Amino acid sequence: MNKKNFSTFTLTRRASLAALAISAAALATFSAPSSSYAEDKSIKVGIMSGEDEDVWRVVTTEAAKKGLKIETITFNDYTQPNEALENGEIDANAFQHQPYLDNQIKTHGYHIVPVGFTGVWPIGLYTKKYKSVAEIPDGAAIGLPNDPSNEGRALRVLEKEGLIKLKDGTGILATIADVTDNPKKLTIKELDAGIVGRSIDDLDAAVVNTDWALKSGLSPADRIAQEPIADNPYRNFIAVKQGSESEEWVKTLVSSYQNDTVKAEFDKVYKGTGLSAY
Repeated sequence: MNKKNFSTFTLTRRASLAALAISAAALATFSAPSSSYAEDKSIKVGIMSGEDEDVWRVVTTEAAKKGLKIETITFNDYTQPNEALENGEIDANAFQHQPYLDNQIKTHGYHIVPVGFTGVWPIGLYTKKYKSVAEIPDGAAIGLPNDPSNEGRALRVLEKEGLIKLKDGTGILATIADVTDNPKKLTIKELDAGIVGRSIDDLDAAVVNTDWALKSGLSPADRIAQEPIADNPYRNFIAVKQGSESEEWVKTLVSSYQNDTVKAEFDKVYKGTGLSAY
C-alpha cells in the first residue's frame, strides 16, 4: 500500500469509526432507561367531585415531580367512573371500595382491578332530631343509600345498634328483603347515596357515607352511630383496567398518592371524617 492509499485508508477508517461512535451514542440515548418510566406519560384519573378534588391537586403535583402528568376527570355519581374506565375514556379511577367493585363486576362484567389503597370513610347514622339511637321513635323514617354495597353496609349499622335484625348468613350485600326483625317498625327509605344526606330534614335519621355527609352539611355532632373502623372492608382504592396493573405509570400513580404530603392534605380536607388507609 503506497503512502497516498495509506492516508486515504486511515482517513476513511477514522471517519467510519467516528460515524460508528455517533451511531452508538445515539442508540444509547434512545435505549437507555429513563430515570422515570412515567416521563412524558399523561393519564386521566376519574374522581368524585368535591373535597377529593383538593386532595388530587396535591397528588397531581407529586406525580409531576416523577414525570407523570395527571388530568383529573370529575364525576357526580358512583355509576359513571367504572363505565368510563372500562370503555377506555379514563386510565384509572379512585372512588370505590371492594364490595362496590365486586358488585359492579358481577352486574356489568367490568375488567377492573385495585392497585393501591387511598382512604376509608366510616359510614354513620345521622340525625338532626335525636341525641341517641335510643331516642329514635317507633315508626321513624330512616334513609339509607340504595346502591347494593352501601345498602348492605348501612343495614349492618342499623343491626349493630339493635334497630333491626338481618337474616343469618347474610353477606355484605344485604338488602331490606333480608330484614327479619324490625321491632320499632321503622320505615326504611332507599335513596341515592348522593341524596340521602341532603334529605335528612325530611327523615328521622339516615345512614350516610361520610364523604356525602360532609357534602350535605352534616357534621360529627349529627352522628349518633358509626360502623367499626377496625378490619373495615370498605377501604377505597385506585383502580385500573385489568392488564395495566403492572405498568410503571401505575406504580408512579400509587406512590404519588401514598405519601406524607398527600396525607397532610387529606387530613386537612376531611377533618378526621376520613382516614388514610395505606
